[in-house]
Amino acid sequence: MELYEQIRREYEFGAGSIIGVARKLGVHRRMVREAVRSALPTRRKKTERPHLKIAAAAAAFIDAVLVADRKAPRKQRHTAKRIWERIRLEVPGCTAAERTVRQYVERRKQELGFGRRETFVPQSYEFGVEVQIDWYEAYADLDGERIKLQVFSMRSMASGAAYHRAYLRATQQAFLEAHELAFHYFGGVFRKLRYDFVPGNKIVVLCRSPFCGLGCKQPRHCKRSTF
Repeated sequence: MELYEQIRREYEFGAGSIIGVARKLGVHRRMVREAVRSALPTRRKKTERPHLKIAAAAAAFIDAVLVADRKAPRKQRHTAKRIWERIRLEVPGCTAAERTVRQYVERRKQELGFGRRETFVPQSYEFGVEVQIDWYEAYADLDGERIKLQVFSMRSMASGAAYHRAYLRATQQAFLEAHELAFHYFGGVFRKLRYDFVPGNKIVVLCRSPFCGLGCKQPRHCKRSTF
């Protein structure tokens, strides 16, 4: 509004020409003409984005996957990229781009009420220092029967690399065995082992000397592995 008033004032009492006003104020001649014609700026036309187009077969496939995901554990739900990869393999003739699938999945999740988007604060860690350990439930089809499994997970906080091992039950033996196999996988023991806290439980890991960063000669309570 103020710029239009300045243009009209300059045109009437100053330069007196469209080219002169444009050069003096550093604006386009088209804007000068618009300001001379009307004191109010013209409303910009909103460019309507084209509706998201996706093949009917792919849309039906995505809807079926998302409906099934509502009953699945959170950690076993499909990501948009995974859905796009499955479409390429399982829906013949569909050449939808990953971005198109991602946008459609996001819109359908909102319509199906998958919840609001979570906000995360980025964190930084030193390599080989800290690891996160937890159990989670997963389902697998074994001999034609769907069985619930307990999965041990050890994830590096710095690189994001993870080791997973599934068991029928989360026993103490499975817990200790999974630690030893995970240490083999990573090639050593992290300085901090961060466990999912369970009230009333205290976890103590016995470290063997090949894996212990403190150089333990005998299995003992390792300071790096207790909390």
